Amino acid sequence: MNLVSSGIPNGGSAVSWLLLVGLFVLMWRKVAWRMLGNPANLNSFLGASVILLGLWLVKAGVQPGLSLHLLGATALTLMFRPWFAILALALVIAGLTLHSGQYAAYPANLLLMGVLPVSVSWAVYRLVDRKLPNHFFIYIFLNCFLGAGLAITSVGLASTAYAAVTGAYSIGYLLENYLPYYLLMAWAESFATGMIMTVLVVYRPEWVATFDDQRYLQSK
Repeated sequence: MNLVSSGIPNGGSAVSWLLLVGLFVLMWRKVAWRMLGNPANLNSFLGASVILLGLWLVKAGVQPGLSLHLLGATALTLMFRPWFAILALALVIAGLTLHSGQYAAYPANLLLMGVLPVSVSWAVYRLVDRKLPNHFFIYIFLNCFLGAGLAITSVGLASTAYAAVTGAYSIGYLLENYLPYYLLMAWAESFATGMIMTVLVVYRPEWVATFDDQRYLQSK
């Protein structure tokens, strides 16, 4: 979903901007910015952001504000951890906003398509990390496949609820013409994330901050 400015209710834009400012202040305090001082880290971060921007440009539009595309939020979360993942998504959504001119919708889009899926992905990772043994296939199938599916499903459900509550579209229209297709995309998101992360942890494990050879491979 890419919200448009006309779909933001009166007062909603101000609230979302306040939430976004608070998020950025917290990010400024929490993010280990020195990590980007390493050229390898900076290159992988910027490269992933550019690739994701291109991925988001490949989308299908149902109606204004109701577009369908892959997110990539789970892959970013596993590669860079949550704060840098949100930062990358903030850059991606900023680029799309500059192109579309829907500036009033920027904070709501970032909260809905950035903060929400990253939070879900990180919650899945932390739960699996605490409760299950360190195993390569557990990492791939639960953190990557399942995490990505749950992340994009949460965005689909939240987008449907938001559009219905704000009166942008009727709940009947959304349930018939929008949500089912979003749920179908969960499989594509899961498959793409799982394949990409499998390649990365095999050939470029140093690019994946949440993966450790000692834990998932060499200890077996």
